[in-house]
Amino acid sequence: MQLIYQWLKRTFSDPQLVVLLSLLLGGFIIIVTMGNMLAPVLASIVIAYLLEGLVAPLQRLGVPRMLAVIVVFILFLIALGLILFGLLPLLSRQVTQLVQQLPNMLAEGQQALMMLPEKYPELITADQVQEVIATIGGEAGNIGQKVLSWSLASVVGVITLLVYLVLMPLLVFFFLKDKRLILNWFASMLPQNRKIALHVWREVDGQISNYVRGKFWEIIIVWSASYVTFTLLGLQYAMLLGVLVGLSVIIPYIGATVVTFPVLVVGWFQWGWTADFGWLALAYFIIQALDGNVLVPLLFSEVVSLHPIAIIVAILVFGGFWGFWGVFFAIPLATLVNAVIQAWPSRAELDSRMEQNQTATP
Repeated sequence: MQLIYQWLKRTFSDPQLVVLLSLLLGGFIIIVTMGNMLAPVLASIVIAYLLEGLVAPLQRLGVPRMLAVIVVFILFLIALGLILFGLLPLLSRQVTQLVQQLPNMLAEGQQALMMLPEKYPELITADQVQEVIATIGGEAGNIGQKVLSWSLASVVGVITLLVYLVLMPLLVFFFLKDKRLILNWFASMLPQNRKIALHVWREVDGQISNYVRGKFWEIIIVWSASYVTFTLLGLQYAMLLGVLVGLSVIIPYIGATVVTFPVLVVGWFQWGWTADFGWLALAYFIIQALDGNVLVPLLFSEVVSLHPIAIIVAILVFGGFWGFWGVFFAIPLATLVNAVIQAWPSRAELDSRMEQNQTATP
């Protein structure tokens, strides 16, 4: 107990640490209590981070910031229109086709499972196969119920989406246009004695911006490479599976493992144990290997390297708190924690500051 008291005394005697802890605690409380309400704002900040990577180079070329913001924002609206009216309808059609094919795929899978006891009687029995089939059938029923409930709630979802489509572009534009004004206003609300907090902010700002932009380009490149590869091989639902592979890079290690299952399953039901399936598996694993060993080092060379255990723990912890966004920002948030730890004064520094404060106090 005495150790805790001494730590609290050293920490809260330093006003810079009090400011840093207050900002971290305040941000955590706001996101936990109002995260759902502020989702459009948080998403707009992420998009603004992405677009700032295009605005800044234009400024360095001598283009006035306002003109650069307008040009980049128009490009953003064009890309948004292509996604809404080009990509989403295609994905919707492929999802519908896949759902319609699921009963045939399940029946074919059951036949393949029923042949296993005949081929490998020493490894698996007919009762075990029946139990697996019953489990799969139950899970398929649960998925069907979830799809039905989603369709019933789709009207509310469409209305919410329409609101976001109007609100978020406005937020993105003003975040870009008034970036310096917003940052200066926020800085004016903070105490003057905030050296440690500023150090952490500069470190984390660079890390998060690099990470978000790098992750965006990684998604685009992996998605495009997967789609082109699947199309050339003649794989069904190439766009849908390509998008899944692209989005899987959001979750390091875990995402690539999970998305492997639908890619190989669709390929197996289409071709069976043939050379085409072998080429698909080989091409898919080459894409994953190039992503992990070539693309990631190139895109994230400026991001602080974290141990794989730290990344997995961050995904579990922050994903448990904030769902998808927690998973997406797991690495930047882990970087924030690392930056705070690196900037945190040692015990000797805290004792020295506490003595100085006591000496300065009359």
